[in-house]
Amino acid sequence: MGILQIFTLLGALGMFLIGMNMMSSGLQKAAGEKLRGFLSAMTSNPFKGVLTGLGITSVIQSSSATTVMVVSFVNAGLLTLTQAIGVIMGANIGTTVTAWMVAWLGFKADISILAVPMMLFGFLFSNSKKDQRKNIGELIIGFSLLFLGLSFMKESVPDLRQTPEVLQFVTTWSSYGFGSVLLFLVFGTVLTLVLQSSSATMAITLIMLSMGWIPFNMACAMVLGENIGTTITANIAASVGNTQAKRAAMSHTIFNVTGVVWALILFNPFLKLVGFVTENLFGLPNPAAEGFAVTEAGTASSTAALYGLSMLHTLFNTINMLLLIWFTGAIAKAVSWIVKAPKNQESDAFRLKYISAGPLATPELSVEQAFEEIIHFANISKNGAEYIKSAINESDNDKFEELRQKLVKYEEISDRIEFEIATFLNEVSSEEISESTSIKIKAMYKIIGELESLGDSGEAISRILSRKNINKKKFDNNSIKNLNAMADAVEQAYNAMIENLTLAHKGELVNILNANNAEDRLNTLRNNLRDEMIENIDNDGKNYHTGVYYIDIVNTYERMGDFMINISQDLERAFIRK
Repeated sequence: MGILQIFTLLGALGMFLIGMNMMSSGLQKAAGEKLRGFLSAMTSNPFKGVLTGLGITSVIQSSSATTVMVVSFVNAGLLTLTQAIGVIMGANIGTTVTAWMVAWLGFKADISILAVPMMLFGFLFSNSKKDQRKNIGELIIGFSLLFLGLSFMKESVPDLRQTPEVLQFVTTWSSYGFGSVLLFLVFGTVLTLVLQSSSATMAITLIMLSMGWIPFNMACAMVLGENIGTTITANIAASVGNTQAKRAAMSHTIFNVTGVVWALILFNPFLKLVGFVTENLFGLPNPAAEGFAVTEAGTASSTAALYGLSMLHTLFNTINMLLLIWFTGAIAKAVSWIVKAPKNQESDAFRLKYISAGPLATPELSVEQAFEEIIHFANISKNGAEYIKSAINESDNDKFEELRQKLVKYEEISDRIEFEIATFLNEVSSEEISESTSIKIKAMYKIIGELESLGDSGEAISRILSRKNINKKKFDNNSIKNLNAMADAVEQAYNAMIENLTLAHKGELVNILNANNAEDRLNTLRNNLRDEMIENIDNDGKNYHTGVYYIDIVNTYERMGDFMINISQDLERAFIRK
């Protein structure tokens, strides 16, 4: 095998992986925002969760994308751990569709003949001005590259029958009985870890089997190993997530490892079952029969082996699901015992919830994640506003100082969250995105800037109150009452803003009348209170410095209303369908 042939094989593998990624990306973009809603809605019990995971993975052709999405939703609290386990089980079954597609189209029908002509249609669609057609174009190009890569891989793999020494060496690997099964299982696991794609490893295994490199039982062992190796993606995604996310990823590992254990214990009977189903369902030779061997690529024996391996992949995940779905509660308890919750979680109280598990597979899904994080950011900001009101009403210096420190902390939190969301949006923007997604991202940049300004406002009011206390000034009861009224009006503005954010995220925002009304109330109240205080200073000789502190707080509160109405206006421009 020459150097050029080796690089051709590696290049063909790269083409296969690029095609798989493009096809998955195009499918996900075409599915759009419906994926997130479908996932969150169809998980009320484990069986619905399985169907959800199966359906989504069959559509987007990526169990890794589904699993990472599930981990991020558990991280955010949108899915419980038990619900996530059901979805992950379904995702494992859904990914077997890829194996069947490759075995049937890539080997039996040789779709690569049509791949190059299909590229023309992919190019034409990708140059359309309509986003949906562009997504379909990306799907077609990815589909074509996938099968072109598969075809080049088949052509680049040498025929070992022409090199008896190498064939003897490979055959030796299969001569250690059950030890060979374990050896090929480890090989399948490592190969999947390296490629980070169980689909690519499955394609390589199918090629090795069809070329007669390895016998059917060793190919089956490799597939079992691939099911272990594929769990690493979810664990990587969860490594920076919270405890629940790590538990969801660990449940994926437990599910697959448990399946591999029983499959190894019943290895020969399981292979006989696979052979029996393949023989009777397709009318092909039994690939698990004693003495079965692939005689030549494209023959009945080769087809039987390919279909048998795909059948093993499907039966393994289906049987595993049917066995373990009754124990989702026990699995949840097991992973909770394995992944302990940290003793002190206070430091995690203000961490990112929705995007800490890393970006999802496509910009569209990542934008959904970022929007959820923005809503979370808005709720954190509202909590900070409650401390402002408490600080205004606190007369004890020590307790006030505690509240002031909290407001300073909230300002720092706002800065950090704004930076991290902006960084995430920068990564999303670096990908190829649709015009509508670009408009949404620009609005999100503005929104997080306004939310950060709200955090600054809380810290600014704490400084005003601190100066008042240092100068030993006090607000009278009427002033406190008026400031509380202003705080209540700000709370109403927060409620309107968060409601609009939530509706925009669901695609249900129709108008921002609630935000406009809240802003009008704040402006009217600010004008009345400011005029009243100025009149009192002029007519009644009230303390000038106390009045200045009072008016500064009122004005800062009103500016907070400006920031919030700006957010609703940004939503109106970017998210209301014209």
